[in-house]
Amino acid sequence: MNTVDVTIIGGGPCGLFASFYAGLRGMSVRIIDSLPELGGQLTALYPEKYVYDMPGFPKVLAKDLARELIRQGTQFETEVVLEETASALEKTDDGYLIRTLKGLELPTRTVIISAGAGAFQPTKIGVEREEDFAGKGIYYGVKDKARFAGKNIAIVGGGDSAFDWALNLEDVAGPMTLIHRRDVFKAHEDSVDKVKASRVEMKLWYAVKALHGDGEITGVTLENTQTKECHHHECDAVIVNIGFKSSLGPIKEWGLDIEKNQIKVDERYETNLPGVFAVGDVCSFPSKIKLIATGVGEAATAVCYAKTRLDPAAKLFPGHSSDMELPATH
Repeated sequence: MNTVDVTIIGGGPCGLFASFYAGLRGMSVRIIDSLPELGGQLTALYPEKYVYDMPGFPKVLAKDLARELIRQGTQFETEVVLEETASALEKTDDGYLIRTLKGLELPTRTVIISAGAGAFQPTKIGVEREEDFAGKGIYYGVKDKARFAGKNIAIVGGGDSAFDWALNLEDVAGPMTLIHRRDVFKAHEDSVDKVKASRVEMKLWYAVKALHGDGEITGVTLENTQTKECHHHECDAVIVNIGFKSSLGPIKEWGLDIEKNQIKVDERYETNLPGVFAVGDVCSFPSKIKLIATGVGEAATAVCYAKTRLDPAAKLFPGHSSDMELPATH
């Protein structure tokens, strides 16, 4: 394979914006992603959910944001390698060699890791028969809102995803209940206020202890986390939003400075390996905020420092994009 200026590991929002900005700076780019399509979690987990943290969009469907990020990020003849996992990183005279699990050898001068949370699996409730009901009443994400039309839905969780889905499904679902084991939430205050003011019933201090149904979900047993009293709650669908278990996988073996499943970076977003950068949710630094909006800024900064590493005569900041000539879009 040809040697590129920068290889981006991860084709989510940050990786796609890094690809765009690298192209803008005249760098050749390769994106590697283990998923079958670009877009990261926007397309793989919640294409029908609204995203609120992108400037210029009061709200935008994740799939629509992904589509435009892909169009933007691949306009400079970007080489895209999908369904491949970067398994090994080896130092070379010209930079690095990335080996994949399927045996590809991909030479590159610099690397930007934008792997999000890494390989992720949804956290499950942990009750009997949960696997039996997967896709038959138990769901860990929503890829098609129409599936829930008229359904009596129980949403489990107290974070942004739970509250976002409570608001996003309100126009298609039947009765809706948000179930959370506490009365403290890890969601934006505006979302919490909107759900409280909506038709969504909130059952706080409750946890799901059992699932009921014959082939399809018909209800759940809820236990009060304070009194331990139980009662039956009827529902057709349970949407579980209690987080994800993630792993960096083979990246952990690359000699990077890793803490709590995140890669430590400096003010340039460079890791302890020269020429290897990390941006987005995968990286860690003292003032880290995990938003798409901040992640794309990290991506642009990492690209600029990668550019100056390849060409010491290049300016760190070349000027505003409005002053640059972009390829014609069709």
